[in-house]
This record gives sequence, structure tokens and C-alpha cells, in this order.
Amino acid sequence: MLPFWLSIAVLSLVQGVVVALPSPRAVASLVRLRARLRSPWWAAVPPASVVGFVFVARAAEHASGQALTYLALVAVPLLAALALGWFVWGARGPRPAATLFAAPLFALAWADQGGLAGEGAAVALSALSCVALGTLLGAVTPARWLVIGIVLMAAADTALVVSDLLQRPNDVLNAAHPAAQLPRLQSAVFGDAVMGYGDLFVAGLLGGLLAALGDRARQLRGALLVAALALGFDLLFFAVDELPATVPVALATILSLSSLGAVGLQRDGRHLRRGAAHPR
Repeated sequence: MLPFWLSIAVLSLVQGVVVALPSPRAVASLVRLRARLRSPWWAAVPPASVVGFVFVARAAEHASGQALTYLALVAVPLLAALALGWFVWGARGPRPAATLFAAPLFALAWADQGGLAGEGAAVALSALSCVALGTLLGAVTPARWLVIGIVLMAAADTALVVSDLLQRPNDVLNAAHPAAQLPRLQSAVFGDAVMGYGDLFVAGLLGGLLAALGDRARQLRGALLVAALALGFDLLFFAVDELPATVPVALATILSLSSLGAVGLQRDGRHLRRGAAHPR
């Protein structure tokens, strides 16, 4: 078993990788989806996911934990396959055959539960699923509103951690197991560290946001910034046992887009729409 400091460092680096993976080309290809579903209300999803999880889990602890573990068991591999086939950076177009790589990752996560290889495969599936979710939300949410959603998600997460309202629901969720010893995909477990699914989800949101702006260099800088801030934030574990890992991503969001005001964000959005039909 890896020591905690190394385990949490790996998960923090995974957050940075998730930011880097969404493809600007993939966002540009979602022209029809953007036209039909684009709305600022999608920005409510990030903070609502944190607050809703806590209140639902506290209302029906065991039942909600079991329901979420089965939801993750089905949704995470499917979303990971979607990311591999369409949304991961580097693809010059859809690669349906690449979706098949989700199957061996799932098989390894199932066969080697408790081993680093199996845990790594499960984390990869969760990370890829967040790439898919981040790409989709980045495509349909106006940039400035998605920034607000990410910041509010981190604020809600911090408030719940500080008030100790998140610990018990997290414990219930982390303890839930699907039948037949199937892999637990509702959280990211690696070595001696556990990171909530929402902590990878918020990284996917930032990646989708930056990919939607169409600036690959800014996206890579954002990924490096998330990794650096997350690793620095991990040092606080010497003093506390639980931290809101959404905070480094929110800080990176603000810093990555500090040079773009509301006008700049709108300008980038118009540029993306003009070039969406003919992505380079």
C-alpha cells in the first residue's frame, strides 16, 4: 500500500490531467447540442450536486449510498467510453473503436480490487467519465456562468467540510459496495487516499470550459495550475484529516481566466460559434 502523501499526490495530479483532456475540437463539434440546450441554468449543476448529495444522503443514508454506487457502476464506464471515443484531446474525429478500451479498464478494476493496478483502472474510468461530463457541460453553458458554478461548488463544498456535514455522507458512500464484488466507482480510491467523485467532476468542468474557449495553450496552463495548487493544498493534510479538493480547481479557474473579463468571455464564445462548423 502506498503511503498517504504519495496516494493523494497521484489523485491531485489526476485532477490536472482531467483538465487537460477535453478536446476543443470535440466541443466545436457539438454545434447542434449547443444550439438546442445552451443555457446559463446548467451552471447550477455543480453547486447543486454537492448540496443535493449531502441532504439526500443524510435523509436516507444507506439507501442513497447503495443507489449511488449502482448509478456509478453503470454511468461511469459508459461516460468513460464516450470520452475515449469522442471527447479526449488528440483525436482528429470520432473514434468509436476507442470506446472498447473502457471494457479492459472495468475488467481490471473488478479483478484487482484493492491492488494499485485495479484502483488505477477505476480512477481512470472515473476521470474519463468526468472528461465527458465536463465537455458536455462546457459546450452548453455560457463561460462566465460556468465559472460562477465552479466557484459556488467549491464554496458549498468548503462550507460543508468545515461544518462537518459532509463527513458522514461521504463515509456512507465510500462504504457502499455493489453486489458480486463489482468495482466501486462512486469515488476515486488510490493507495491510502480517497477523493470524491465531485473533485474530479469539477476538474472536468474546468477542462470543458477552457476547451469551449478554444485556447489549447490556456487549457494546458490551467491543467498545470490545478496540479500545482492541488499538490500545495495537500500539505494541509499535515494539520487536518479532510479537505475540499474542489478549492484548488476553483482557484485555478479564477487565475486561468483572470485576464478575460465578461466581454472577453463573450468574444471567445462568438469566435467559437463562428468556427464551430469548420473546426481546425
